[in-house]
Amino acid sequence: MAGRIKILMRYTGLALFLSTVPLNAQLLQDTSALNLVKKDIDCIYNLQFNIAHEVYTEISRSFPGHPITFLLRGIMTYWENYPMLHTNPSHVSFEEDMRQCIRLSETNDNPDHEAEYLLADLCARGMLLTFYDDNDLIMEVIPLTTSTYKHLRHAFDLVSAYADLNYFTGIYNYYREAYPKIYPVYKSLALLFPHGNIENGLKELQAAAVNSVVLRAESCYLLSWLYLNYENKLPESIFYCKTLHEMYPENVLYLSTYIKTLVLMKRYNEAEQLMPASRESEGNIFFQAQFIILKGILQEKGYHDNKLAQQYYNTGLSDISLFGKYGNEYAAYAYFGLSRISEDDGEKHTRKIYRKEALKLADFKKINFDK
Repeated sequence: MAGRIKILMRYTGLALFLSTVPLNAQLLQDTSALNLVKKDIDCIYNLQFNIAHEVYTEISRSFPGHPITFLLRGIMTYWENYPMLHTNPSHVSFEEDMRQCIRLSETNDNPDHEAEYLLADLCARGMLLTFYDDNDLIMEVIPLTTSTYKHLRHAFDLVSAYADLNYFTGIYNYYREAYPKIYPVYKSLALLFPHGNIENGLKELQAAAVNSVVLRAESCYLLSWLYLNYENKLPESIFYCKTLHEMYPENVLYLSTYIKTLVLMKRYNEAEQLMPASRESEGNIFFQAQFIILKGILQEKGYHDNKLAQQYYNTGLSDISLFGKYGNEYAAYAYFGLSRISEDDGEKHTRKIYRKEALKLADFKKINFDK
């Protein structure tokens, strides 16, 4: 369950920060400052870190000591070092910035600034939960999750004040109903929370994807993910993948997600045409490994070259193994592919071994490129 909590907390926290123009706030009521924050976030998402740092410097000079300045710096550190492993020394400054953001947010005693500081607090908590869960730091996840709940509930009191909170209400409405259906073991736990509505949740997320000023990227990414993994609706998923890639063409994560979904739809030519853009991943072994595995799938499914596909799969597995849990999704794709190739070669025992490994790593076992 921790992996799904991670997704929910990450996007909820970041959304609360990005999607809001508070009525009474210390930083975001300033139009020029708000525009700088939007620009900084856009540069971070497009992996344009030189510009992002320049914009951040301007923000921090104008609002020294504001929790959002620590939040922005932490987000930059996170994306610059993505995927951020616990062995990466940068995690120290990342955690310090997020913890400082939380501390400053919770020392606010001005009612006029309550909303803005609560948003910064929730965002920092969400980013920390993401990092801790991705690195299996369960002893950090449990206390932070417990202490975050009251702050998350308090956010419901602010819904009427924020125009773009369709994203937040959409997450709750959708997950509250969809998650227990997919994982029945949590039905009894779900009863502790007010009911949601799947259809309304999707509509609210769609509205956020269209109408949000700065929340569009998060809405598109979450919708692409939900339509692929929960709803099994590839055309809807690819729509949002394409939108994301067009918005942030330098973002290699969005590119790999787009290519993956194209391959799932058997649109091999389009996927291959995008593949040369993988040069953007140079220097990042994690993304290079993803593209190598995707090339393996293209060779196997598009060109029926099992020998070359096998080489790609093995190389990709070797490279992505360096990233632990972060690499599980694509490692599973490679093992599914090796299992299919083994079956074609009449190696039944090897097929079973690869298949078992793939199923162990895959969160969504139907996303396997078998068909």
